[in-house]
Amino acid sequence: MYEFDLVLLLLQQMCVFLVIAWLMSKTRLFIPLMQVTVRLPHKLLCYVTFSIFCILGTYFGLHIEDSIANTRAIGAVMGGLLGGPVVGGLVGLTGGLHRYSLGGMTALSCMVSTIVEGLLGGLVHSILVKRGRPDKVFSPLTAGAITFFAEMVQMLIILLIARPFEDALHLVQSIAAPMMVTNTVGAALFMRILLDKRAMFEKYTSAFSATALKVAASTEGILRQGFNEENSMKVAQVLIQELDIGAVAITDRDKLLAFTGIGDDHHLPGKPISSLYTQKAIDTGEVVYADGNEVPYRCSIHPNCKLGSTLVIPLRGENQRVIGTIKLYEAKNRLFSSINRTLGEGIAQLLSAQILAGQYERQKALLTQSEIKLLHAQVNPHFLFNALNTLKAVIRRDSDQAGQLVQYLSTFFRKNLKRPAEIVTLADEIEHVNAYLQIEKARFQTNLQIHMLVPEALGQHQLPAFTLQPIVENAIKHGTSQHLGVGEITIRASQQERWLQLDIEDNAGLYQDKPSASGLGMNLVDRRLRARFGADCGITVTCEPECFTRVTLRLPLEENAC
Repeated sequence: MYEFDLVLLLLQQMCVFLVIAWLMSKTRLFIPLMQVTVRLPHKLLCYVTFSIFCILGTYFGLHIEDSIANTRAIGAVMGGLLGGPVVGGLVGLTGGLHRYSLGGMTALSCMVSTIVEGLLGGLVHSILVKRGRPDKVFSPLTAGAITFFAEMVQMLIILLIARPFEDALHLVQSIAAPMMVTNTVGAALFMRILLDKRAMFEKYTSAFSATALKVAASTEGILRQGFNEENSMKVAQVLIQELDIGAVAITDRDKLLAFTGIGDDHHLPGKPISSLYTQKAIDTGEVVYADGNEVPYRCSIHPNCKLGSTLVIPLRGENQRVIGTIKLYEAKNRLFSSINRTLGEGIAQLLSAQILAGQYERQKALLTQSEIKLLHAQVNPHFLFNALNTLKAVIRRDSDQAGQLVQYLSTFFRKNLKRPAEIVTLADEIEHVNAYLQIEKARFQTNLQIHMLVPEALGQHQLPAFTLQPIVENAIKHGTSQHLGVGEITIRASQQERWLQLDIEDNAGLYQDKPSASGLGMNLVDRRLRARFGADCGITVTCEPECFTRVTLRLPLEENAC
């Protein structure tokens, strides 16, 4: 009857351990214990965790005569079984030294036996790993069997070391069965908790991976075709089907591109961004999470909107520049799942990579077209014919001016043939354009006037090569050359907040908004700028018939923006 009561008391103590283990399984600290690993931080965590269990097993023990009936073996054996021989030995040493410090007839024998228990667990760990059966380490049957054997060894060590022998024998007869039963059951149940947590973790991981792969497969190539409303809506519809969330939205830097789910009656694509959370994510480049509790969420469009929480993740393009956001929503009566938070951030990276890949592909294609166009421009027979005729006429009347024209012609062709890189400074681009304009001015004489309004301070800002020359050529060829009066070309550079603005203006006002071979150069420049810097950049044309045509180029105002 005495042994039965002792078993019940030790089982109560063991239940405290299991409650602690269960609570610990709800934290990230439990994750390293669920795998066989050689990483030092994980080994250290294993040592600290099971050393604490060893010490608590002693503190919670029951004083029997001059000894302590305890569940210390659970910590020692589990430390060795999950951490290996070194961890098991250190856990046993820590728990053993603590027990030795408390004194008593069995102090030395308990210290030695605790070390041996840790080493036994570590020995089994090594054997199973070397035989390619690390899964057996996590078997409750293995944990229970090793703990049972370790307790038998402990009783033998007590009989061999503790003195007087008669007292040691009487103690073993009293505590052997209760300790062997409770420690064995406790170790097996601890491993069962670990296995359940591991199975749940693998289930979530598997579901996460399956969803991520399905989303990746379903959205593959969509945003490569362009980051616009049509493609964004396709992506949003895939996400709403796969993620089990309330709503999905995708924006660029200025407006809503796509929205599907709860609230789609008032969250309308094409509308400007009104959410402070979205604007914050764009401005800071950081993920913004409003769970509706700690961080309040309120729809900025409709007071009765049913959405209660949101996760806003930036989408990034070239040079990590934020080009838009993806927004996941949950309804007011649902919590935002942590797995959807993690998955959402991963999907944002995937979509950003698609957008960037699409930009690079379009830029590569445009660069190829540009190179073909530029090859024609480098040795343009028509331009060269006109330039040589002009030079011939000028030589007859003004040899000095002819010398200058030869210099300008040399500069123009040298810049065409030997551009140092695709990216040049504004000053270099202006020099190239000026050489072209001076040759054209000599050709048209007083019928062409040139106005350069480019502040010297802006000269070091960078832009793609051959950006201005096709625009200026268009202005002369299709503008001032067909103007009855004096033609004027004005090139103006200015800073508009964080943008560099370049205006090329003629006074003819003959621009026609229709695709033609003659407008290929300007279209290529526009597409190159948009492909490189995003939809915020590019060319806009303002025309007042028979008055003026102004072509405006917008680029990021950064010396290293390109």
